[in-house]
Amino acid sequence: MDRRTFLTAVGTGSALALAGCLDRGGAAAGDHDVGMAIDSFRPEELTVEVGTTVEFRNTSSHTHTVTAFQDAYPDGAEYWASGGFDSEEEAIEGWNSSRSGKIAPGESYEHTFDVPGPYSYYCIPHVDAGMTGSVIVED
Repeated sequence: MDRRTFLTAVGTGSALALAGCLDRGGAAAGDHDVGMAIDSFRPEELTVEVGTTVEFRNTSSHTHTVTAFQDAYPDGAEYWASGGFDSEEEAIEGWNSSRSGKIAPGESYEHTFDVPGPYSYYCIPHVDAGMTGSVIVED
């Protein structure tokens, strides 16, 4: 049965109740949350105010990382990545050697953004699939 036939057969309310079981959206519940689907962050771009803590929640069935691109965050901000690495190179090495920085399904990682500007990040094992995101921090 295709998706449209299924939705028609069970009704919209029942289908929406089941939608979270399909691992398609990966949407997070809070205003300052980013969910992780199989190969994407949801939302891909989030705008917050200075001092906001963003929770990156693994809402998928795959292991992920949250890794800042080395040159894609504002001057004066410290490097950030799940696993607490000091550089992108360390984060990649940690992932490749021992899966350090991993965020298992159902787990999360938090980061507080104290410097205004754009921050770009990615998931190390899924960057080739386009799993990237950004947080825009405003005063």
